[in-house]
Amino acid sequence: MPPRPRASDVLLQHLRSFGLAYPGAHPKSPWPGHLDLAVDDKTFAYLSLPGEPLSISCKLPHSGAAALLLPNTEPTAYGLGRSGWVSARFDDGALPPASMLEAWIDESYRAQAKKRRLAELAARGSTTTAGASTTGGRAATTQRAAKAEPTTEAKRSAKAEPVAPRKPVAKAKPIAKAKPIAKAKPVAKAKPVAPRKPAAKTKPAAKSRARAR
Repeated sequence: MPPRPRASDVLLQHLRSFGLAYPGAHPKSPWPGHLDLAVDDKTFAYLSLPGEPLSISCKLPHSGAAALLLPNTEPTAYGLGRSGWVSARFDDGALPPASMLEAWIDESYRAQAKKRRLAELAARGSTTTAGASTTGGRAATTQRAAKAEPTTEAKRSAKAEPVAPRKPVAKAKPIAKAKPIAKAKPVAKAKPVAPRKPAAKTKPAAKSRARAR
């Protein structure tokens, strides 16, 4: 009886099949010991090999901060962490839900793929893969949210009577411009006062004669 495959290897094979179903996706082996996922030769997921502890690295521009709060995660080495790449490593006894890793692959593919590939993906409709689950994918999540039943509060709001629109406030008449103040007439210059004639000099009084002795 053949040995039972490791749970990590089963999940790894599922993730590899999931990623390769995207438009333009293909395996990529940049160096020995790696078998990664790429779109048009641009890697969007680094995956471990069978027989090794499960590890994955994805570019997560939107959910990277939340992913780094999880155990066993860290910014990807070689400076990729500065660009939003997150790496995670899991043991067989602590494997995460497949839907979470599918969501990472979906987000990373959309971050790395060209616009024409994203257009091909959108043309496929609600599913992004053939035969693979997209529970955690952003596209599937968005569509489920769109089809969700509105809440009770939303229903009450919809039944509420529309509020009558307010009448527009009459525009205030512009204030009439004040008339310019008339310039004051210049004050007439005062005529110069004629200088007074100098008073006639009085003749000095005759010296009194000396008294006779």
